[in-house]
Amino acid sequence: MIKENEVVSLMQEEAYKPMSYKELEKHFGIGSANEFKDFIKMLNQLEESGHIVRSPNDRYGVPERMNLVRGKLQAHAKGFAFLIPEDREHPDVYINAHDLNTAMNGDIVFVKVTSRSQGGGRLEGEVVRVITRANSQIVGVFQSQDTYAFVIADDKRVTRDIFIPQHAFMGAVSGQKVVVKIVNYPEGRSAAEGEVIEILGHKDDPGVDILAIIRKHQLPEAFQPEVLAEAEAAPDSITEEEIIGQGRRDLRAKTIVTIDGEDAKDLDDAVNVELLENGNLRLGVHIADVSYYVREGTALDIEAYNRGCSVYLTDRVIPMLPHRLSNGICSLNPQVDRLTMSCEMEFDADLKVVNHEIFTSVIKTKERMTYTNVRKLLTGEAEPEIVEKYAYLMEDFKRMEELAARLRSRRMKRGAIDFDFEESKILVDAEGKPTDIVKRERSVAEMMIEEFMLAANETVAEHFSWLKVPFLYRVHEDPDSEKLMNFMEFVTTFGYAMRGGKGGAIHARSLQALLEDIKGSPEETVISKVMLRSMKQAKYDAQSLGHFGLAAEFYSHFTSPIRRYPDLVIHRVIREVLENGGTLPDIRHDYLASRMNDIAQQSSERERVAVDAERDTEALKKAQYMLDKVGEEFEGIISSVTGFGMFIELDNTVEGLIRLSDLTDDYYNHHEKQHALIGERTSKIYRLGDSIKVRVARVSMEDHTIDFELLDMKPRKEGAFNRGGGGGGKFKGAGGFKGFRGKSDNGRSDKGKGGTNGRPEKGKGGYKGKGGFAKAQPVVGQGGTTNQGDASGNQTTGNPGKRGDSSGAGQGKKRGRADSGAARRIEMAARGAAEGAGVTEGTVGTGKGRRRSRGKAGQGQGQWQGNGQGQGEGQSQGQGRKDQGQGRAEGPAGSGDGKAEHIAGIGVGEGQGKTRRGKGGSKPWSDKREKGGKISEGGSLRQRLQSVGAGRTDSGVGRSGERGRGVSLGGEVQAGGGGGAAAERSGMDWASGVNALAKGGRRRSDDGDGSKKRRR
Repeated sequence: MIKENEVVSLMQEEAYKPMSYKELEKHFGIGSANEFKDFIKMLNQLEESGHIVRSPNDRYGVPERMNLVRGKLQAHAKGFAFLIPEDREHPDVYINAHDLNTAMNGDIVFVKVTSRSQGGGRLEGEVVRVITRANSQIVGVFQSQDTYAFVIADDKRVTRDIFIPQHAFMGAVSGQKVVVKIVNYPEGRSAAEGEVIEILGHKDDPGVDILAIIRKHQLPEAFQPEVLAEAEAAPDSITEEEIIGQGRRDLRAKTIVTIDGEDAKDLDDAVNVELLENGNLRLGVHIADVSYYVREGTALDIEAYNRGCSVYLTDRVIPMLPHRLSNGICSLNPQVDRLTMSCEMEFDADLKVVNHEIFTSVIKTKERMTYTNVRKLLTGEAEPEIVEKYAYLMEDFKRMEELAARLRSRRMKRGAIDFDFEESKILVDAEGKPTDIVKRERSVAEMMIEEFMLAANETVAEHFSWLKVPFLYRVHEDPDSEKLMNFMEFVTTFGYAMRGGKGGAIHARSLQALLEDIKGSPEETVISKVMLRSMKQAKYDAQSLGHFGLAAEFYSHFTSPIRRYPDLVIHRVIREVLENGGTLPDIRHDYLASRMNDIAQQSSERERVAVDAERDTEALKKAQYMLDKVGEEFEGIISSVTGFGMFIELDNTVEGLIRLSDLTDDYYNHHEKQHALIGERTSKIYRLGDSIKVRVARVSMEDHTIDFELLDMKPRKEGAFNRGGGGGGKFKGAGGFKGFRGKSDNGRSDKGKGGTNGRPEKGKGGYKGKGGFAKAQPVVGQGGTTNQGDASGNQTTGNPGKRGDSSGAGQGKKRGRADSGAARRIEMAARGAAEGAGVTEGTVGTGKGRRRSRGKAGQGQGQWQGNGQGQGEGQSQGQGRKDQGQGRAEGPAGSGDGKAEHIAGIGVGEGQGKTRRGKGGSKPWSDKREKGGKISEGGSLRQRLQSVGAGRTDSGVGRSGERGRGVSLGGEVQAGGGGGAAAERSGMDWASGVNALAKGGRRRSDDGDGSKKRRR
C-alpha cells in the first residue's frame, strides 16, 4: 500500500510536474479497485490537511511549488492581517482586508503571494483557501433588532459583527453576553452568520466578565467524565510494593522541603542541599512523577495535550489535570510518601558540575515552607515562634542561599539577561470585584528556587541532548539584528552605549551589562521593556537551539509536569530511557521523533492562548479597579509612545493612554526611533521613561482600557487651527500647509491673495497656502429641504448617500484634519429628504477644479459634494445615528441660514440657503437592490431574509412629520423613511435586512442600558 509520505516526497522533487490522479495512479502502478479507492481517499485526506494542493485543472502538487504559502493568519483590529508562515525562513505576508475571503483570525490558510516590494522586502497576498478554522464560536454582546440581531464580538480582531436570524436567538436579549456558533463565515461584504448556543448572563453581572474571557479563548473548564474516571482510579497513597517493584531510589530519610507561595496547592517541586565529605555541594531537585499516573494515549493524556498547560486567571485556576491528581497524589505534600523524578547535581568549589544523576525516586518532604517564612528566616525578620519551629532547617537554608547566589553570579557572568520587572497581584473580593493591586515581591526565597530550577532544567537538557533521543527543548532564538540595532540607537538617547561583537553581532552579555548599568536609574524599567520587545518569544522545539536570554546552550522544561504538558512528555522519555538502559528501541525512537514537532507546536500555541487569557483578565480587573477613580490624580512614567498617543504606567502597574488628540497645547509628531512625541511649535518632548502627572479621564469597561489626561495641559488658543478637526477661525502658523505662515482677518487675506469681500478669486483663495481663510459663497444644492445643522467630523449628522438631487441648502459644518503637513478632509454627505437619498452639489468660488485631499485644495476653486445636516429648528439634532432628537436629519425641516465651513480647501461661506422640492430617488433603495446576490450559501438574499422573518415596507413617516418613501432599520429611518411609530408598525423591510446582513457592524445597537452606539 502506498504511504502518504511517498506521495508528498514525489511531489517535492524538482523534476516533478503536476499530475492528475490518473497519471499518479499510473506512476505508482495501482492495479486493484480497492487499492485505487484507498489511493483516492488518501489524496483527498492530504488535500484537506493542506499537505498537497489540487489545481483548477485537477492536477496535484505541493503548495510551495504552486506559489502558495501555508501558515497561520494573524488578524488586526483594523481589518487587515498577516500570514505567519509555517516555513520559518519565509517572510510574513501582508493581507488586505478585502483579500481575506472567508478567513478569520487564527485560521490555517493557503495564501497566494500577489506582489513584492522593491528589493523583495514586503510581500502582499490573498487567501485562496482555509485549511483549518480556528473560530467555531464567538463570544460577544447580543444586540437585538426585533426580527434579527447582531453579536458584537469581544475579540476586536473580529472586525464585523455576527448576524443572528430570529430563529437562532435562543432566548437571548440585548445586553447579554452570549456564545455564538458560526454557521456561515464572512464572504465578501457579508457578515458572518451564527446561532446562540450559550447565554452567559448580562454583561454587568458579577463573574460574567471572567466567564466571557474563558469562552472567548475557548478554555475548557469541566473535565469529561472519562477523564475524571481515570483520575478517580488513581490511588490515594503509595505502597512499598510499588516502590520496590519500580526500582526507585529511596530518599525519604533526606531533609527535603517544598518552598512555594502561601496560596499554592499543587506542589510539584522540592529541593535539598547537602555538604559532601569532599567539600562539594550536592543540589537535589525532586519533581512530582506525574507521568507514572498519566500514561500515554489515555483520556487523561489526550486532555492534558489539548489543554497544554494550566491557566492562572485573577480569581481562579483552570488546571491541566483534575484536582484529584494535581492537588492529591501528585502534589508533594508534607510528611507523606510521593513518587518523584530526581536530578542531583554535584558542584565543586568553582561551581562546576562534576557529577550528576537523573533517576526515579520516592521522597517524604519534611516541611511545606512558604516564600515569606524563608525570607524572614534568612533576613532575621522572623517571629520567635517561626525561628524556633524551623531551627533545624536554618543551616540548610543558609547553604541554599549561598549556593543560589553563586549560581546566579555565574549565570550573569556568562551573559544571561535578568529582567527584574515588578509584577502585580490583583486582590478581589468574594464577587470577583478588585479591591487592591499590590506588587509581587521577588525576595531571596523566590530567587533561590528560581536558580535551582534553572540548574536542573539545563542539566536535564544537556544530558538528553548528548544521548540523541527525541526530546522537547525550551528555545529562545537570537534577536533580529535590525531590531537590536534600533535598540542600540535608542539607548544612546539616554547616554548609554553598547559594544557589538564580531560582524556587529550583540552578545547577551552586552545586554546584561547594560541592565547592570541602568540598575536603580529612572529609565531602568523603560529600557528593560524596550529590550524585551526587541527579542523573540521563547517557545518549545524538538531541536536544541539554545536559549539566548539565559545564555544557555541547552535548556528544557523539566520542573512542572503538573501544569505544563512538555514537562510531562519529557518525564515519559526519561522513564523509557532509564528502563531501557540509557537508550530507546528503534520503533519507539522513530515514533517519538515523529511526534515531537507536533507536541512542541501545540504546547507553544496553548501557552500563547494562556498568556493572552491572563492578560485579558488582568486588563479587565485593572479597568474595573480604576472605574471609581475617574478624576483622581496619579504619578506615572511614559511606558510606550505610539503614533496615536502615549501609554502611562502608574506605580501600581496600571497602564492607561493619553491620546494624541488630548495633547491640545501643540501638534505632536511621533519619532519612532527616539520613542518620543515632539511638538511642532513648542518643541516640547514627551519621551519614553519620562515621569508625568496624570488624571484619570475615562475608563471603558467594553474595551478594558483606561484614558489619562495631563494635569498641566493648556487648551489651544481660541481660533487656532485644530488638526483634529473643528471650526473655523484664524489660522495659526503652518499647521500642515507646506510650511507657509499666513495671517487672516475674518477670512480676508492681508496680502490680497485670499480673496476679497468673502469671495475667493480663481485658484487663489487660500488654496495654495497664500494666506489664511477666505470667505466663500454659500453652497446651494439641487433640491429637498435640509435642516439647519452642524455636521462635524466623524459625528456628522448624516451618512454618505447615494447620488441624487434631494438635499438642499446645507447648514452643515465640515471638518477637515491636517496631518503631517497635509490637510486631510473628512466630508460627510447626508442622506436625502422627502424622496430618495441625495447629495448636495455646489461650488466654492468660481471654477470647477477638484480639490486634492492632502494639504492643498486643488489648483482652482474646489468642487465639493455633500451637505451637512441636523440641528433643525426644533427638529432632530446631534451626533451619529442616535435616536431621541439625535438622529440623521432626513426629513424636511424648512429652510434657514446656511453656513458651510471647510478646512481642507480653506474656505468659509455664509449665506441664505434655498429650499427646493427633492427630485432624487423615485424608488426606494430596496427596490433598486431587489436582485441582490447571495450572502453565502442557501439561496438568494430575498429568500434568505424571508426565511428569517423579514417583511417589506414601502412607506413611512419622516421625522419632520412629512410623509415620504423609505426604509427602516430597527426603528432607524433612512432616506426620508418613517420614524419611531412607523418603524414599530413596519418591522424590518427587505432593504434594511440586506443592509444588516451584508454590512454587519454598520447598524445601531442598544447595549442594554438604553444607550445607542454606532460601530464603525
